[in-house]
Amino acid sequence: MPEATSGTPLTETAHQYKSWLDSYVGHRDPIAMQRDAPHTLARLIEGATDEMLHRRPATGKWSVRAILAHLAEDELVSSWRYRQMIEQSGATLPGFDQDEWARLGDYDSWTPQDALEMFRLLREANLQMFGRLTAEEWRRYGMHAERGRITVADLARHMAAHDMNHINQVRRLLEIAGPEE
Repeated sequence: MPEATSGTPLTETAHQYKSWLDSYVGHRDPIAMQRDAPHTLARLIEGATDEMLHRRPATGKWSVRAILAHLAEDELVSSWRYRQMIEQSGATLPGFDQDEWARLGDYDSWTPQDALEMFRLLREANLQMFGRLTAEEWRRYGMHAERGRITVADLARHMAAHDMNHINQVRRLLEIAGPEE
């Protein structure tokens, strides 16, 4: 898939985007993957210099710290979406412009630790909620503006794949930045 300025794929169709993200999950447990993501990210950035975390790979591309801020704010959006679908199956789920959120949130001004902590806390709240959901609640759904009908289970799977996409992106950025010699 081609990449947008933020480093996420441009989509020709919602189906292609879903297939691309699904390739990250396969037959793995998306809840376990979500549980592991904050710890994986913490290990990846441990020992990285501020310069490594702030460096953009190219003009218009996100730095590691911007990716961490994006993950935190996207988890905030997902928290709301899960709860809207559970409370009112069929709820309308608007999309959002992630590059505009990055601009408004000034993602490069966040400390990586603060972004990761916000992500971790929001994720933990969602994981606790998942443990209390009934089978029927997992099937509740919303109508996403870009992806159409999406269940709570679909969104959980999507978020696990979204995590993996950005974890891989962080790995690549840190490899490119490399330790200073």
